[in-house]
Amino acid sequence: MSTRFFTNYSEHTLFKKFRGVFESNPDIEWFDALVGYLRSSGYFALRPYLEKVPRIRILVGINVDAIMADYHRRGLLFLADPTKALEEFRDWLRKDIQGAEYKRDVETGILQFIEDVISKKIELRAHPTKRLHAKLYIFRPKGFNEHKPGA
Repeated sequence: MSTRFFTNYSEHTLFKKFRGVFESNPDIEWFDALVGYLRSSGYFALRPYLEKVPRIRILVGINVDAIMADYHRRGLLFLADPTKALEEFRDWLRKDIQGAEYKRDVETGILQFIEDVISKKIELRAHPTKRLHAKLYIFRPKGFNEHKPGA
């Protein structure tokens, strides 16, 4: 039976839909997401498709996993004094990753996520009520305005 709903079973996965959207629309300039939960595995899997997207904004309503929360916080610490903090932070991060049981793809994802936070490519916020469980994804192409189709 054909369906357009994302069930995350068989061929009806959200990841597959995202992959199709990004591969078919290389001019996406903004990616906005409103989600209840954010998991590092999902971000790391999607990250290659976000490479050419200059701005990513994520609003999380209920929960962010420990990896994302910890490394987001540490990435924000860079913004105060990036030149001095960068070297110290990378040393700390290297030691942390070497001492942990991360797989290589998780390690790469963590480093990329931190770089995304520092460069302000990604803006991650948590809703103060933490009861938000919506799933909304907005893909805006380059030059998007109120007069474009889909506005």
